[in-house]
Order: sequence, then C-alpha cells, then structure tokens
Amino acid sequence: MNQIHPRSWELPEREVTPEDVFMNRRGILKSLGFLGAATLIANAAPTIALAATTDQLGQSLYPAKRNTDFTVKRPMTPESVSSIYNNFYEFGSHKQIYKAAQALQTTPWSIKLDGEVENPQVLEFDDLLKKVQLEERIYRHRCVEAWAMTVPWTGFPLSQLVALASPLSSAKYVRFQTFEDPKIASGQRQFWYPWPYTEGLTLAEATNDLAFIATGIYGKPLLKQFGAPLRLAIPWKYGFKSIKSIVRISFTSEQPKTFWNDVAPGEYGFWANVNPDVPHPRWSQKTERLLGSDERVPTRIFNGYGEQVAGLYRNMTGVELYR
Repeated sequence: MNQIHPRSWELPEREVTPEDVFMNRRGILKSLGFLGAATLIANAAPTIALAATTDQLGQSLYPAKRNTDFTVKRPMTPESVSSIYNNFYEFGSHKQIYKAAQALQTTPWSIKLDGEVENPQVLEFDDLLKKVQLEERIYRHRCVEAWAMTVPWTGFPLSQLVALASPLSSAKYVRFQTFEDPKIASGQRQFWYPWPYTEGLTLAEATNDLAFIATGIYGKPLLKQFGAPLRLAIPWKYGFKSIKSIVRISFTSEQPKTFWNDVAPGEYGFWANVNPDVPHPRWSQKTERLLGSDERVPTRIFNGYGEQVAGLYRNMTGVELYR
C-alpha cells in the first residue's frame, strides 16, 4: 500500500478552509453571532482597500479553483490588514501607500516578452489571461524587513509565460521590469533611485513549480497596492524579489542588474533567499513578525520551501546565496 508523505509546508486537507466557506466569511461570522464584529472590521478598514478595482480585466475569472498542493501551516492574514500595509516604492517609501497606488491605471495593460527568445511578442493583459489557466495558491510571504503574511494568490505558474516566449538555449536569466510613469507615481520622481524597478531570476528559478505570476488575491483581481494587474510571487525569496505591475520580461545570457542590488549592494543581492542564519547588515533575520497579530515566530530556511528549491542552489555556498 502506498503511503502519502506530505511536504513540510503543506496543510492537511482536513485543515483547509473550503472555498465556498472562505468566500462567505461574512456568512460565517453571522452564523456565529459576530456580525457586529464583522461590520466593525469592515468599517474600520478603508473601503478603497477592500474592493477590487472596477477597471481591471477578467473579473469573471475569480474566484479561481484552489490548488491544494500549495498550502501552508499558518493562519491566513486578514485582507483588511494586508491590503493597507504594502511596499510599493513607485508610490512612496512608507507602508500606507494604498491610497496613492489607486492612481495606477491598469487598463489598457500590455506585457512585452523579448530578448533571447524564439517568440518575442507583446501581449495585452486580457489576451494573456486567455492563454493561461488561473488557480489559487496559498503562499507564505516574508519581507527582508522581517514581517510576514500568508495570503491566497490567484494566478498561474511563471513557467507558462516562459513557454510562450520559447527561450533560446543561450538564455540563462529572466529580467523583469515594472512601469515608469512619474506623473502618477510620485515615488518615481525621486531621482536618486534607478527607475524603472527591475528584478531577475535564473531561468531555473523561473521555471520552478513554486514561481508564480499573481493576477489576483483573496478571490478577486489584484488590488493596485498589491501590484496590479500582474506581479511575481516567489515565496522562498525575500519579498523585494516579487516585482509588481510588470510590463516587460526579457531573457538574457547575463545576470541582470536589479533595483535594490543597484541601490544598496551590501544589503540586497541578486539571490535574496530567506535564511535566518544570515543577518541583514542592520537587523537579525532569525524571527519574523506576523501581520495582524504582531506575533514573532522563527524564520525558516527558504521561508519553509527548502524541499522544493534547495536543489536549485546545490553547488552554491556562502552569504552571497542569500544576499
């Protein structure tokens, strides 16, 4: 008889909240007599953060079916918390940028695929959605600033987008670039930053099963402060690797420059894999603060995804693997 051995980061099926229950949280609270509390929570959180923006495409695609192969043993971070605590340097360096981010115009939106590929192309966002199969995955997210959240992303494996481009054998890296429009993004008026924001992965990292392009969250299209209309979600790396509002994806034979490595190479490197034993130059990484509870918990190597990604770095050693 075959025995099933769950992976270290998986949540047992019996502990997974059914999709219909998750999508009807208000009904649950009412049935438990907590409707008043639910109303207070909803009223306390800014409306702009809790409603999907009306100008995003593909509304009918949400909620997508949850892929239970990608769950975690950690409580879900409430949307009312995660949606008003965001990094998005295009709109400012503080965490409460959700109001400023509403200036982002997400329609029309296109994504350019170029570089060392067989099929360079420009895809309109709605056309891209027709070429992929959306699913929901619950991922841990760990910021280099030592805070963490657990959220249900909706999107598709990055490998599907890589396949659309058909990289040449010479392509070893993937470079990502976000939009540049200082008229609406006040942060981009700060000339000391190397705009536009760029990030990079190896092709092997980009085609790992965990690498994900997120187009939605909490069962609906991405809110703008999360990086609408599409962003990376790379759960084993520090959050600054998960670039928001992507407009261009290029394939190259050389390791690309990245935004934070350019700004502060001694603090933010190309690899940025989560490791509690390699401190940031200005603080420890041994613990992390869970948004919503402020509980501090031990940080896990590769953010708990070592079983799936450690093999990518088998021949690498030293601090440079994590910076």
